[in-house]
Amino acid sequence: MRVPLYLTAVLVSGFGTTAMWLVSGIWVKSLTGSDGLAALTAFALWAPALLGPLLGSVVDRVRRRPLLVAVNLAMAALLPLLLWVDRPDRVWLLFVVLVLYGTQGAVHEAAEAALAAGALDRERLGDLNGLRMTVNEAMKLVAPLVAAGLFARYGGGPVALLDAATFAVAAGVFALLRVREGRPVPGRRAPVADGARMLWASAALRPLVLAGGFTMLLAGLNGAAVYAVVDRGLGHAPAYAGVLYAVQGAGSVAAGLVAGPLLRRVAERTLAVAGLALFAVGAAARVLPYDVVVLGASGLIGVGLPWVLIATMTAVQRRVPAEAVGRAAGTASTLVFVPNAVALGLGAGLTALVDVWTLLPVVGVAGAAGALALAATRPRPRSHSRSRRVRGR
Repeated sequence: MRVPLYLTAVLVSGFGTTAMWLVSGIWVKSLTGSDGLAALTAFALWAPALLGPLLGSVVDRVRRRPLLVAVNLAMAALLPLLLWVDRPDRVWLLFVVLVLYGTQGAVHEAAEAALAAGALDRERLGDLNGLRMTVNEAMKLVAPLVAAGLFARYGGGPVALLDAATFAVAAGVFALLRVREGRPVPGRRAPVADGARMLWASAALRPLVLAGGFTMLLAGLNGAAVYAVVDRGLGHAPAYAGVLYAVQGAGSVAAGLVAGPLLRRVAERTLAVAGLALFAVGAAARVLPYDVVVLGASGLIGVGLPWVLIATMTAVQRRVPAEAVGRAAGTASTLVFVPNAVALGLGAGLTALVDVWTLLPVVGVAGAAGALALAATRPRPRSHSRSRRVRGR
């Protein structure tokens, strides 16, 4: 598999996806005036993540590259329908498309993970996952500016068309990838729960996936407190949160660049422990009312969170047989990312009941305890065998 071509598809798709995710809430708010409906757009995008085990099992029943081409073309054809959403009584169509968007995203994540695991040597997977994280995070720094400018000038329709164009380009790039894939194994279909069984049965993967979900749970609580930190802690306008997110994004870009070289020298568990520890320090440090400290804390969080995610997904790709990576990756994504969505909702309520100067130190202590618990695990050495490896040309 030609990695630069693959990363080009990730870059183009990530740009469009970030733009659409940002604009969807603004679009609903501008048409309906409802904060609740605007917030519901995030739920519509996240909800399909619950279907990760089911969608991942579908990925394992077909060839992954044609599937990636198909789902990207499907979204390119679907998104122009949003041009019809120009008044409040048509907002329902936007929500339907967002649910399908989230479903496509879950399939896309599992298919990409499975394609890479089959096409690359396992020692290169850390580099690929790190670079993929860097590309995605870089797009999160650029796409919101473009999307906000387009929406302010022309409305949501042009943003939807831009996103459709990025899906079409991504489909073309995936079609150009030269990857030799074997036919899916015929016979009995693997049960949907097979991914969870494989993750739980592995002494190496189980603690990593649990740590990933725990980290994202804490990240949701930390994210819910950001506006209180900006307002009550630093005395800035809410827009200053954008500065903190930009610093965090820059940290994530750097984290992706160094993750691959690190994973060639240390175990996935070691990188995840370091990432969770950095996140814990960053979350706790946000209680200090100094701009330079809070900015530095955002950078630590930006480095720490991606390291946990990259380590977890790389371990799944390396340790699960190639023909089962789709359902294992889909299940792992559900277990890791759904706690973040739940915590964002819980955190919004907690910040109204618990002072953030209490909440954030608790998040930091919990993160440090989680890092110590993960460090204490002693997984068996990983096997060097892989069944049915699919090699690129």
